[in-house]
Amino acid sequence: MGTKRTLSPVKKQFGLIASIAVIGLGLTLAWLTKWNPYLIWLASASVITFILYGFDKTQAVHGGIRVPEIVLHGLALAGGFPGGWAGRLVFHHKTRKRSFTIVLWISTILHLILIYWIFLAK
Repeated sequence: MGTKRTLSPVKKQFGLIASIAVIGLGLTLAWLTKWNPYLIWLASASVITFILYGFDKTQAVHGGIRVPEIVLHGLALAGGFPGGWAGRLVFHHKTRKRSFTIVLWISTILHLILIYWIFLAK
């Protein structure tokens, strides 16, 4: 029998903080705008992803606590891929890590298909 794998406290904390931030920003945008709920989700996930890319870059430079890669990948897959692309461009962060490029491309393609299905395939 294998050992049970659990997330580290740091991964759980960053995941929880990111989730609360995305939901909080999403609820705020829903209250302030008349946007489509999917677009609100993409916008809020992207903003939080971008912020975490910047935070992680700062922490990398100064040797602080880092945002776990699984959190950044999860945010990209959940809809924060524009923020991930922007974070790479603005902060020059995670540009050499192939896994980030792959996850961002997969996320982009999946969400473009979803956008087509939601808005154009009628």
